[in-house]
Amino acid sequence: MRPDSNTNGSMLTDDMLARFGDRAPGYDRENAFFHEDFEELKHAGYLTLCVPEEFGGRGALLPRVAAEQRRLAYHAPATALATNMHFYWTGVAADLHRAGDTTCDWMLEEAVKGAVFAAGHGERGNDLPLLLSSSSAERVDGGYRVTGHKSFGSLTPVWTRLGLHAMDASDPEAPKIIHAFMKRDSDGYRIEESWDALGMRATRSDDTILEGVFIPDEDVAFVVPAGAGGMNLFVLGIFAWAETTFSSIYLGIADRARDIAAEQLASKSSMAIGSGAYKYHPEFQHAFAELVMDIDGGTALVARFADEWADEVPDAASWEPETPFKFAWRSVSMKHQATNAAYRAVDRAIDLEAC
Repeated sequence: MRPDSNTNGSMLTDDMLARFGDRAPGYDRENAFFHEDFEELKHAGYLTLCVPEEFGGRGALLPRVAAEQRRLAYHAPATALATNMHFYWTGVAADLHRAGDTTCDWMLEEAVKGAVFAAGHGERGNDLPLLLSSSSAERVDGGYRVTGHKSFGSLTPVWTRLGLHAMDASDPEAPKIIHAFMKRDSDGYRIEESWDALGMRATRSDDTILEGVFIPDEDVAFVVPAGAGGMNLFVLGIFAWAETTFSSIYLGIADRARDIAAEQLASKSSMAIGSGAYKYHPEFQHAFAELVMDIDGGTALVARFADEWADEVPDAASWEPETPFKFAWRSVSMKHQATNAAYRAVDRAIDLEAC
């Protein structure tokens, strides 16, 4: 594990995490955004965790951010999940900078001044996000006019910039994807309060309807070919940061389920078992061991990917042609396996608690 990936000196104190945990049920019950948590995180400087130190941030790399998000998810999963959207933008910008590309340095500068970045990638019917888009981008003087319907807009109440993508199909033979960051005070969009997902309500992942919103060229980060040909370091970095940190959040939830199951088994008495407690039942021990091994396996996959990504990004300019695709498929594979491992662990924990 990289030196920066441990959580010694974490910005997330035990007292903070306890407060987040206490508030989490109320947020979900009331379908309310985690305003109190957000203000605490912002005040502590947590939103600048992966901004390089030279810009005034904490300089954490992907392994450290993933570890911190896992701790946060243990106590307040929705708070971690929504915060993650901001991190995968600032993390990508930081990695571009480390690789010698200053295109998104402005994001790092804005982040230390309090900017909050959200993700506008979710689109109904688009099962190849980032690489294709059902939103349209029309080239006009000085920028683009973007029209589309974006879903899963976590951080809706507080974002100052919505990172989005849309397709410029003015040349049918060579469609392009624009990656841009819409300002909160832009005209030509509206928010539909559509979010009501059990357990994730505090993320306030409402829909954003783009109705010809104008995005100036200065707010367009990249214009790339549609499809896999547009997989530059910016797009690849989104996959790397999002898949790793999402997986870590799900593993944090599994950690919590494991500990609750352990507490339940330790306190559950039995008249039928000679030792008098369910924790000595061999089948319960077997199920619990499977649960722990699932978490361990997912943890190893996430840690390996995060470490390799952090180690190799500075040399991205000299990567072999196949390296980006290696990271792309491995990020998806890692997330699939780690998330399923977390799912199995939580499922087993629920079974153990219910018996």
